[in-house]
Formats: sequence, C-alpha cells, structure tokens
Amino acid sequence: MPSFSLESRLDGAVGGKTASALERAFGMRTVGDLLAHYPRRYAKRGELTPISSLPVGEPVTIVAEVRRANERRMQNRKGSLLEVTISDGHGDLALTFFNQSWRLKDLQPGRRGIFAGKVGEYRGTKQLAHPDYELFDDEATARLTAEANANLPIPIYPATSTIASWQLTKIIALVLDGLGPVPDPLPDELRARHRLLEAREAIERIHRPDFEDQIERARSTLRMHEAFVLQAALLQQRAFVRALSATRRAPGALQERFDEALPFPRTPDQISVGEQIERDLQGDWPMNRLVQGEVGSGKTLVALRAMLQVAQSGGQSALIAPTEVLAGQHLRSIARMLGPQLAPELMPTLLTGQMPAAERRKAALRVASGQARIVVGTHALLSETTTFADLGLVVVDEQHRFGVEQRESLRAKGSSPHALVLTATPIPRTVAMTVFGDLDVSTIRTMPAGRAGIQTFVAPLAEKPAWFGRVWDRIAEEVAQGRQAFVVCPAIDAEKLTKDDTADEPVPDDAGAARTRWGVVQVADLLSRHPAFSAIRVEMLHGKMPSDEKDAVMQAFARGEVDVLVATTVVEVGVDVPNASTMAILEADRFGVSQLHQLRGRVGRGGVPGLCLLVTEAGAGSPARERVDAVAATLDGFELAEVDLELRGEGDVLGDAQSGARSSLRLLRVVKDADIIAEARVAAEAVLADDPALTRHAGLAAALERRVGMEERAALAKN
Repeated sequence: MPSFSLESRLDGAVGGKTASALERAFGMRTVGDLLAHYPRRYAKRGELTPISSLPVGEPVTIVAEVRRANERRMQNRKGSLLEVTISDGHGDLALTFFNQSWRLKDLQPGRRGIFAGKVGEYRGTKQLAHPDYELFDDEATARLTAEANANLPIPIYPATSTIASWQLTKIIALVLDGLGPVPDPLPDELRARHRLLEAREAIERIHRPDFEDQIERARSTLRMHEAFVLQAALLQQRAFVRALSATRRAPGALQERFDEALPFPRTPDQISVGEQIERDLQGDWPMNRLVQGEVGSGKTLVALRAMLQVAQSGGQSALIAPTEVLAGQHLRSIARMLGPQLAPELMPTLLTGQMPAAERRKAALRVASGQARIVVGTHALLSETTTFADLGLVVVDEQHRFGVEQRESLRAKGSSPHALVLTATPIPRTVAMTVFGDLDVSTIRTMPAGRAGIQTFVAPLAEKPAWFGRVWDRIAEEVAQGRQAFVVCPAIDAEKLTKDDTADEPVPDDAGAARTRWGVVQVADLLSRHPAFSAIRVEMLHGKMPSDEKDAVMQAFARGEVDVLVATTVVEVGVDVPNASTMAILEADRFGVSQLHQLRGRVGRGGVPGLCLLVTEAGAGSPARERVDAVAATLDGFELAEVDLELRGEGDVLGDAQSGARSSLRLLRVVKDADIIAEARVAAEAVLADDPALTRHAGLAAALERRVGMEERAALAKN
C-alpha cells in the first residue's frame, strides 16, 4: 500500500479522473486539500431526516427508507418511468428515474440508504429526479454487525451535483488507508494542555469516527490547528515586513502648511492616530496599519497628512478606491483640502480604467515621471502598465472590497512602501485578530464637531402598508425646505434583474425568495408620476452607467442641481454632500447591517439634521427584520459590527479579506472561537520568538507551506 503525505498530489492518490473531478468541483489539488474537506454533519444508520423541511431548488443529502417502487410505460414518449417513494415516517418524497428498470432490484421496500439530489416539485409533490443514492447493506452477513453499525456515524460532506457525499466518503477512506504519518503543527505543551489529539488521529476521527463522542475532540484539535497556523502565518507576514528596510519619511513644511490652513481643529483621535502614523513612517520597516473609524470621522484627513509626509521627501502616494465614483470623489476632496497653494505642487492625479485613452496616457505619464505625488485610482492602479517613480505609501480605502493580493500587488510597484488601510466598517476585535492580524490597528472614535446627527426610523410595510406613501411625502417636505435626498434601491431594474444588477453585497440568506420589487428604474418611474414630485429634480445613478455620466450626475447633485438621487449602493462610501438630509433605503432587509450603517452615513454630514427611513416588508421577529431594527436602534458602528457578526455569522463579514492565508478557515468561527484565536496567537508568538525559522517545528513549517500555499505566500510576501 503506497504511503501518502498531506502534500501528495491527488492524482497519485486517487487516480487522474477522480482528481480532475475533485479539482473542478472543489479546487482540490493535494491529499491535504481533500482531507481538509470536513463533514458538515453526521447521520446515523437508523436516522430518518424530516422530508417536510427539504427546501425546493436546493441540493440535499438525506437518510430515508424505500416505501414503494413501481415502473410504468410513459404515455407521450418512448421508454419507461420508474417511480419510487421514500419516507421518513412523517412525510414522503418521490424519486423518478427514466429508462432505468434495473434499479427496481435495488430499491426494494424496507431498504434504507442515503439519497442525494436537487429537490424539485411536480404537481405539488416534492421529488428528486435521477438522484444519486447508496443503500445500506441488508444482507445476512451485515446482520451480524448491524448492532455495532447502528450507531456508527455516517459523515455527510458538502457535495456537488457531480460528486455526492458518499462518493467523497469512499475517496477519503481510500486516501486515509494510504496516509502516512502527519507531523503535528501544535507544540506538545499546547496540545497536552487542551487534551487534544495527535494530528493523524484527529484527521482519522473526523472522517471515520467509531463513536459520536470522538467527533468533537477531533474537531477541537483541528480547530486549534486552524487558529494556530493562521496566527503563525499572520505573525510571519508581520515579521517579513519588519525585516524589510523602508525609506524613512520625515514630516516637514508641507504638513505644517496644510495644518495651518485647516479651517477647523483636528479631533483628539485624529491627532493621536496621526502621531502613530508619523512615527511609523520614520521607522526602520514599512508601516502596515489599519485605520478604522465611523463614516465621516476624518480618516481621509489622516491619510492625506501621511501622504504629505511622504511627499516631503519627493515620494508618491497611491490611494486605491473600490469604485470610479469614489475615486473621483476622493480626488476632488483631496484637491479641496490641499487648497490652491498645495494642490499645484503635489498635482493630485486620477487614474481609472474608464478614462478616455488620451487622458489616461497623460495621467500615467505624470505618475511615472513622479510629477504627481498623490495618485488616486481604481483597479487600474494595479495594471502592469502603471508605474511609479518613487511609490512611498499605499493607501487602501474600504479594505473589505479588496483582497490581500490586490493590496500587496500595488505595494510591489514600489521599494518596500508603507501601507495604510482605511475602513469605515468597524471591525470587531476577533475579526481584526483573524483577518488583519498582520496589521497594527488604530481607531478613530470621536466625530468632528458641527455634525447635526441622524435619526433612523423603520417603515414596516408588513404591518403599516400606508407608510409607503408617507415616505415619499416626507422626502418632498425635506426638498421643499431646500434640502436634498437619496433613495437607495437593491437593484438597477427589478423587471430585468441579473446578478450584476443587484446591490454590491449578496442578498442575505434570510431575505426571502421574493423577487426584488424596487429597482432604480421602477422608483424613477414612480416619482415621475407622483404629484408631490412634479417640480422636484430627480436623477438616477448606478454602476452600469458610463463613468463620465456617473461623475456628471454626482457633481450635479453635489452642486445642488439635483434634488433627489435614486441610486444603487454606488453611493455607499465616499459621497459627501452636506446638504443631503434624507435617505430612504427600499427593501432594507436585503442589505447587511454594516452596509445599512454605511449608507446611512451619507446624510447628516453638515449642519442639517439627517433622517434615514428603512423601508421593509419583512415581518416583525424575522431575522431579516432584526437586522433592520438593529440599525435603527443605534448609531454606534462598533456596536453594530458585533450585532452584524451575531446575526449573519462571519462568512459574509470577512468577505474578500479571506484571500491568501485567511482562506484556511474550515471549522474556526471568529465569534464563537475568540478565546481559541487569542490563545493561539500567544502560543504562535512564543514559538516564533524562540524559533523564527521553525527549524525545531517541522510540523508547523509544513502546515504553513500547505495552508498558505505557494501563490498566497508569494502574495503575502510581496512588498
């Protein structure tokens, strides 16, 4: 029997055909990838799953018993139809097979097995068409071991239409039989303190438990493996950055002139975070700092002062934003803050993919020559054709929209440039530790003086449908007072909805299957016929509009030439119109907590009180409604970030940040396992302090290589 290691290629362990299928379905390439595909639950041979709760349209795996099976000729086409009924004792489910008479021998009444397929519906009855199945052995020989097998847990794996759960069971069993020793990534002392299993046994027990009580100990062991290896990877990345030498950037006259011209005092948090950044930029290694703060807390000001410090020695700064609208907004905001004296000296320059070719060439030349010391752009900054004369600082706005690799590929355009990451989505401690563990974290909590604040109300249409009309009247009243308003929709056109038309975040799982009713197109049409809006100037804004058109609409809104802007979530970040007092968010339950909070931050930015109306048809007490109610209950983004984690789980919250080392999360949950993550970080720090090259920790070194992977390691190390 050949002996495999976790690094072994899958085709050598399971054969080329199976390996190709596994790579297509799950992206698996090695034995380690396969064995990290853990069961999502375990069934028992005597267990029957409630059929009544099976969701139509979803792939399912169930344990059930055959009740009836009969074959009949089809009336309108050639061939036969085999109809089988399986049951869980409370409900029935139909199985249908075309021209497969031979299955009658297998599917005898009384036989139990695992059945997998996509749940369909025919004439009001749930069914599986051509499902995969595996029947439990009912032969005489099996009866001798029936008692022992009755309680043997059956692993149920995340599966696809091409590879069923029990096929994975068989493939994994084959690989486990040939798996050699597995070096343990955990230090002996840590494993002993938590009574954890050795690595090889933990892998065996999670896939092939003899008893149910073995499963949790295996999970606990592998959960600690994930936390420990992840924290070690992040700490190593921090060490890699600190081993690089950075160009020291001392503050000077540019910063002083900027501070003197500021029309308002900086807040205490802006000052303290600014001082941290000032020290970082003069350090021996590149700065790697995350600045988190509420919408409107002044993060751009802090970043601009850092850019001036870099510009003092002739260095360039590049700010990458997630959308064209936001990049344009940032450029105008930076030029305005610099003023007529500093702006011509620093020549802030915009570089985006949708600029006319001639304009883009001119901008690229200013960047390459070093004439532009502040560069603002979108993904176009990552293009191979974009070069810098002396890139000293990379500023990433809204980190949750970018992966680690994008951040690092921009940094690779300079010689160990400093990095500053900004986010207006407050990050809970556990997420910061798990996702941004290679960054130093600063927080701006105090808000600038002169903000009038925001009041938020839920318009619950399920209970009070008449409030829908009142929303439009309320917006018209605000406009009559000389103010402006946003109406945010979850789609561009609800009638022609495609995946690309939806809001930037995926619709939460519990938002219901109902189609989006209100797109930008539908709202604009409604308002064009609304009596109260006959004299109100309404414009549309969405991501599919040409770049120059989007920019023109935003600038017209900023100048007060548009009263009501009907938009998708392109207005979520960076849009700054102090006269905008009101925002109505339609189908608010289709957005996440953090996104609702971000959107709301677009109003109440000047001296005008803000009003946010969260319009929803979600019923009271539903999870979707809970999200909306949570946002209405508080303006504290840090509190909402914790609520968001509790309501949605970290899958949505982590988003793109799981690139690279972060993608190894399988069993680890950043909310539930906060203590494990914290302990793993302390333990990883101790190991790396004592043995930075991991010469005495071969198991950890191998796990880091395996989990982080060659490509991700290259991305993490790019500087």
